[in-house]
Amino acid sequence: MDKETFVSQTASPTDDNMKTAVPELSSAQNGLESIYEPIRKDLNSVESILRKELSNEVPFVDELLKHSWLLGGKRIRPAFLLLCGASCGTIGQSHLQIAAALEMIHTATLIHDDILDEALTRRHRATANSTWGNKVSVLLGDYLFTHSFHIASLSESCESLRMLAVASNRVCEGEMRQNAWQGKFDLTETEYLQMITEKTAELCGVGCRLGAHLSNASVEKAEKYESYGRSLGVAFQVIDDVLDLVGKPMQVGKTLGTDLINQKPTLPVIHCLQQMNPSSHEEFKLILADPNSSCENLMPYLDSTNSIAYAQSVAEKHASKAISFAESLPSSPYASSLRELAEFVLHRSH
Repeated sequence: MDKETFVSQTASPTDDNMKTAVPELSSAQNGLESIYEPIRKDLNSVESILRKELSNEVPFVDELLKHSWLLGGKRIRPAFLLLCGASCGTIGQSHLQIAAALEMIHTATLIHDDILDEALTRRHRATANSTWGNKVSVLLGDYLFTHSFHIASLSESCESLRMLAVASNRVCEGEMRQNAWQGKFDLTETEYLQMITEKTAELCGVGCRLGAHLSNASVEKAEKYESYGRSLGVAFQVIDDVLDLVGKPMQVGKTLGTDLINQKPTLPVIHCLQQMNPSSHEEFKLILADPNSSCENLMPYLDSTNSIAYAQSVAEKHASKAISFAESLPSSPYASSLRELAEFVLHRSH
């Protein structure tokens, strides 16, 4: 299917589907409905902020912003912030503003990622870059980044703004590091984990810390919540790497195989190369370098070294740290949801 046919057959962000769209988080099929129940009212308030802020009087800009709202997926980062905040104290308006800003930053990174990956789909919809091109998509991502800080400023928490700014820089550093390492499959596992800690786990960690901070938790306590989020962020990205290789496109809801196409080192591939004998090592690298290769071409090698299972075990190790922390918290619906959220991240299929 060519690009024009693909875009014409993919739902576009019109006024009608904006009104009827239900964020993915409210679907019972994804296992999050019961997990989010203790913060449902607050999460709905965050959603209302996003819908209000992602609108504009200029029709074309409004269309682009509606598209970004429809990217709304699991809302895991706002949920992290709200659950951590509620487990430490009372949720206030500042929590809601910062949670909305955090999600907007995340959405901006997705739009820029899709440009870099030349991805066609995201959340079962055509990506902004496949619909309007790269120039418009870059500007849309930039708009979301800058507008997120306007929303965050309404919380009147200078420290929260500082945390978001530092986290945004680290995410960009991680993305630049990943692009600098394009085609460098001889990375160590330590280097890889450092990169995804910046690129993916940073927003999860800062979300948890912000939730605790805004509920007046001590610095030491807030740091523990941050570690919980970082552990789950790492687990989330490792599982994402696995799904990019073995996931089902209709279930995952986005273009798969982009890591291979864009020569991105991921944990299954890094582990596989480290376990191979020299002759197989060279064969595997030739497949990785071939622009016509598919994930199916890699699977015999990944299977022979149990690299998919290894990556899943690494994700489980990090998720287990988060689960242990959640279990150490005083019993409450919020602590239970933090534990269940860790289980969801580990066992997700999309």
